[in-house]
Amino acid sequence: MTEGTNQGLGVAAIVLAVVHCAWQSLAFAAGPAEEGTTMTKSDSVRVLYVYEFANRGTPAAYDEALAVACLQGIANREGPLVYVVSSTSVRPSYWLDIFSREKNWLCNRNQKHVSGLDALVEIVGDHLKGAIIWDPEVPATINVASTIAGVRSGVVLSPELANQCLPKWKLPVIEDLRGRFDGTESGSKKNEAYRWAIREYLAKGLCSSHLLCLFEDANKVRDEGGIGYAVTRDWAVMNRAFVFDLSPWGDEAPKDDPNQPLGTDLETYRMILRETLKHSAGKQMTELTGFFSFWKYSNVPGYASRHEPVPTEWETVYLISPYNCYQNTISSDCYNQSFHSQAPRRKLKQRRPKPMDTVEKKAYVCILMADYDSATPLYDFLPKFWDDSNRGKIPLAWGINPNLIETYPDVITYLYETATENDHFTSDASAAGYFNPNRIEPRYLPLLVKHNRRFFRATDMTIAPMVLDWDEPTPAVKDAFAKFAPDGYATIVMDLHDTGGKTPKPHVWKGMPVTELINDTCNFVSPKQTSDAMYAALMSRGKAMPGFYFFRIVWTPPTAILESLDTFRKEHPEIPIEVVDPYNFFALFEKYYERTPTTR
Repeated sequence: MTEGTNQGLGVAAIVLAVVHCAWQSLAFAAGPAEEGTTMTKSDSVRVLYVYEFANRGTPAAYDEALAVACLQGIANREGPLVYVVSSTSVRPSYWLDIFSREKNWLCNRNQKHVSGLDALVEIVGDHLKGAIIWDPEVPATINVASTIAGVRSGVVLSPELANQCLPKWKLPVIEDLRGRFDGTESGSKKNEAYRWAIREYLAKGLCSSHLLCLFEDANKVRDEGGIGYAVTRDWAVMNRAFVFDLSPWGDEAPKDDPNQPLGTDLETYRMILRETLKHSAGKQMTELTGFFSFWKYSNVPGYASRHEPVPTEWETVYLISPYNCYQNTISSDCYNQSFHSQAPRRKLKQRRPKPMDTVEKKAYVCILMADYDSATPLYDFLPKFWDDSNRGKIPLAWGINPNLIETYPDVITYLYETATENDHFTSDASAAGYFNPNRIEPRYLPLLVKHNRRFFRATDMTIAPMVLDWDEPTPAVKDAFAKFAPDGYATIVMDLHDTGGKTPKPHVWKGMPVTELINDTCNFVSPKQTSDAMYAALMSRGKAMPGFYFFRIVWTPPTAILESLDTFRKEHPEIPIEVVDPYNFFALFEKYYERTPTTR
């Protein structure tokens, strides 16, 4: 969930997968892989062409990364053809190595090298229709240009790169955004640019109604040469997504546009959501990938704001949920989404542990290895914890949002195939995407069920242990979740609007266990600190025996969990705790609370 943007990525390389180098004709069109498909003989002849560029942390490096991402997004519409690796981020090479091993989906690729953007443009050929020049005087135009690049198959160029490259590339200029937006329409150049793009592209149905991209624009980032949300734009371009960067707050001007009329960002944000809902209503839910800019819209050192980062995250989800949007929060530095998304899918199946029959007088503890609810934590953070030598020694619930199988199906498949009998997978925030269930309009709850059921079935999940909301679930919300997460529902309630929200009492709703997810242990500092937080949580809840305690711990290795539990047992031998898997946790919970129901 809440996490800053990584900016320094260093030297990067782009790996181009081409059939016999025949990009000019591109007779094949593999398209996204369907469930159950396998690699065909034609895949064995594909070649990986490696393109390298030097990222020196300069504006020129940012410009080049952006251009390459656009070309990658266009290329990968024809199949999984372009792959990006980086010398300063181990993760792209890590996954390329894994998936190139024997019997994996990239095992038959051969690698060769090309150099220079000129070579890349020549390889893409006629699939590239032109260039869009953005305006450095209005940083938001880099997002407008990215939107146009997706819709019209173009490459986004800075004025400097356009001057350098267009004469030799002989590409037409699709749009030149320089000097186009002076702020007379809305009092804000930034918002005027987005509102023009809404009218010309989003409102006309030219953009995806399934994907929106909340990507940080070029303000400050380009000067520092940070490419975290530049390399990610292959996904936006491939999917023809609308790209923007706006504040969810209406009571404070954003720090990148302090003189705008109060609430202008928020109103433009709502315009985007309304137009997207017009095209998606009743048919599909919409993913919002990306995160708000910390320095612009929240309180961070050097940039004072009345709003802290976590409330800004929650306000974003509060805002988007009524429009049938769910968030895939952090997606910076997420290489190759347009490539990985096309990996062949296999049927995923989880191990189910042996049922425990008797509820004893002890504290039953389940640990949620939390916050792999978005692309960056899944792709970049999780491997170092997954590779921990002590994984598998105790039962753990790994919180991975199942909708991420649209982006990284091969990564999720790898996790399932390498899981031990003690590794179990549940959703994270909030189910198949991060949304506030109570904010979904009642008429769209059947769509919510359909959306979540699809992804829960694809990943063999039946538990939603980290539903984030502003109040306890309504009967209608519980009815909805019981249809795709019948084995367990746990929630964290934060009533940041002071409307009387409260955490539900433990109970069973039509066979579905309902309880809280205990957040006291979320940030691991040390085994002692986590042990103390667990003990305090038990004490504040009456130290019930039997008791059921589902703890959230964020981005922490299994070894640290084991050490925390060992510390707890040594310091509190009078409390018999048993760490159980999520299935038995909720099954025992159901046995107990069906027998001794909580008064509602």
